[in-house]
Amino acid sequence: MSQLAIAQKQLLLLKRGKVIHVFRPGETIRLKRTDDENITRSYVNNIFEYAVVLHQDTIPFQKIERLYVPEPSVMNKLGGMLVVGGGGLFAIDQVNQLIQGNGLSLDQDISTISLACVGAGLPMMLIRKKSQRLRYPYRLLMVKLGDPLYQR
Repeated sequence: MSQLAIAQKQLLLLKRGKVIHVFRPGETIRLKRTDDENITRSYVNNIFEYAVVLHQDTIPFQKIERLYVPEPSVMNKLGGMLVVGGGGLFAIDQVNQLIQGNGLSLDQDISTISLACVGAGLPMMLIRKKSQRLRYPYRLLMVKLGDPLYQR
């Protein structure tokens, strides 16, 4: 078997059949095992059907309790839109005030709305889920080139 064929494998984190994250050989992975309290951080060396080979360890999928993957959610995106919208509303109002010749002045209603948007959107944008437990509906799957779920 050639080295090229080995490097074609991918480890997928699935949620009800939808691909959440893709791990390829050479990428860094952070995980917590069921038999260890510490978080293991290493790179993926190889991927087997039921195990992942890290730098100096082989871990079966059933021994992985948590995966630490950065996954932006709908709330993160909505929070970002609220922050940008609130800041944009304030900036547009200030430009409008300058065009009308009033100078830079604060409109009470616009300031309240934009401050509320930024105040509500900032926590929504910044609070993220740090890890994902591997139990139903989440699971790990190894795929090869030619499989329907293979990510190019």
